[in-house]
Amino acid sequence: MSKNNKFSLATWIFIGLAAGVAVGLLFIQNPDFATQYIRPFGTLFLNLIKFVVVPIVLFSIAAGVVALSDIRKVGSIGGKAIIYYLCTTAFAVLVGLVVSNLFKGGYVLLDTSSLEYEAAPAPSIVNVLVDIFPSNIIAPLANATMLQVIVVALFFGFGIIAAGEKGLPAARAVESLNEVFTIIMAFIIKLSPIGVFCLIVPVVAVNGPMILGSLAIVLLAAYIAYILHAGVVYSFIVKTFGSLNPLKFFKGMLPAMMLAFSSASSVGTLPLNIDCTKKLGAREDIVNFTLPLGATINMDGTAIYQGLCTVFIASCFGMTLTLTQILTIVLTATLASIGTAGVPGAGMIMLAMVLQSVGLPVEGIAIVAGVDRIFDMGRTTLNITGDAACALVVTKLESKKDAKKSASN
Repeated sequence: MSKNNKFSLATWIFIGLAAGVAVGLLFIQNPDFATQYIRPFGTLFLNLIKFVVVPIVLFSIAAGVVALSDIRKVGSIGGKAIIYYLCTTAFAVLVGLVVSNLFKGGYVLLDTSSLEYEAAPAPSIVNVLVDIFPSNIIAPLANATMLQVIVVALFFGFGIIAAGEKGLPAARAVESLNEVFTIIMAFIIKLSPIGVFCLIVPVVAVNGPMILGSLAIVLLAAYIAYILHAGVVYSFIVKTFGSLNPLKFFKGMLPAMMLAFSSASSVGTLPLNIDCTKKLGAREDIVNFTLPLGATINMDGTAIYQGLCTVFIASCFGMTLTLTQILTIVLTATLASIGTAGVPGAGMIMLAMVLQSVGLPVEGIAIVAGVDRIFDMGRTTLNITGDAACALVVTKLESKKDAKKSASN
């Protein structure tokens, strides 16, 4: 083995993460240097990721649909994935509410009279439904509107299948382009350790002192909830329904989890997540379909954040949530996860929706806005881990289904 291959990618990413934290702490007194001269290189890395994400989603989903060669199979896999995502998201909201209430006695009633925060307007459910279907094929690709890109890919894949023999040239083109962008993705992934370092340094430099402030308790509660959900729920799911050792699962997911933690972008982590999930044994056609879908609609970490921050903000305003309000939070946060972009900060829009649904002042977002990036890093890591668990579970269920069908024949 050559010296260049002495360490695995996960090890190099961890080294980049650890070095970034250490250097970030050195710049706490001078965060401007980190944001002006180190962050741009992290942004450059994210730009490369964003560059490859749209074609990867477009061609991997289209190739996955074509590989299934049966529209009914697409419905079967998509149905299982969506049911999984909605169930785990609802459970995640409950985890956030329970953990937050355990820490409730530690929350301090703050002076909220001077709070000012203008949240982005939350789209209505009808608008979200209408916006899923693009009016032209170019706009969703140019603007990286992921739900619309997924719809374009699905229709493209369905059209190729329906065209039969005449669709074979298009099928070969999709497969070829998918392979080309997979190779480009592999090259960009090799830059992950440097990208992680440059992304984490300014985050630590800017937010370091805040971690020691009055928000330390709610941040601690959030990360306990994230770890609890991953360690209990995902471990149970991959062991019971995916027949995979949880330790092997988390070890295989380490590179993607560390990139998600530093970039705080589910969509940005998608290429590496696809690579890690395939290596864990998930079927390629299922991975290519469920992971891009999950990066857009599966928000377990964000759901925990909604439940936890709602209780925290209510406590800061001296309010106590009723059972009806708690149930409303669960329902709203679960439904709001669909269509939320897998990019940094998207959870703030969702939080505004949840606060409005239970009659809490939206201005309360200002309390957590300063450290939202720190929340975001953990919740994104949980989001992409849940996507991978889904791909493994659906792979196992589909394999059992195919085995039964073969046995009956």
